Amino acid sequence: MGRIPVVYYSKSGNTRRMAELVAEGANQPPHEIRLRELADATAEDVLWADGMAIGSPTWMGGVAWPMKRWWDETIVKAWGKLDGKIGCAFSSEGGMSGGAELTCLNLVTLMLNYGMLTFGVTDYVGKRTTLHYGPTCVREPSGDEDCAACRLLGQRLAQWVSVLVDGDHSRHPRQGERP
Repeated sequence: MGRIPVVYYSKSGNTRRMAELVAEGANQPPHEIRLRELADATAEDVLWADGMAIGSPTWMGGVAWPMKRWWDETIVKAWGKLDGKIGCAFSSEGGMSGGAELTCLNLVTLMLNYGMLTFGVTDYVGKRTTLHYGPTCVREPSGDEDCAACRLLGQRLAQWVSVLVDGDHSRHPRQGERP
């Protein structure tokens, strides 16, 4: 059974809504999901995890300071103990081209520094909506495509945890396409 926390920081509620949708997508039996606001997330949550999704609003083109501080001061206690855990990212932004993809890349970079395995998603959930670096939304996820992108990230995280941690290769995202 995979253990997946969805950890997020949200000042306005936009990233919180994304986190709820990511958790909804990841909530597939037999996985255990924990939705954690950053103020309540601990190093123990990360050590408990097999895979985790991390979300931050975009502040001035990057990760919000409280999220960066969490990695620097709280999660540093888990240094050297996160190798091989699976991670992914998501971000909200105040307006189009506000830097949300950069924020996702910043979050992925933090996870890579801790030895985590990260992934992108090549699937398009709409005509112009993809989540190569993680889903991004302008403000709150408002349309079907925004919501589908967040759910797909959670679903894909649960699939990779099933394959890589639980050894259930029938859950591979591309199972039907493999030769």
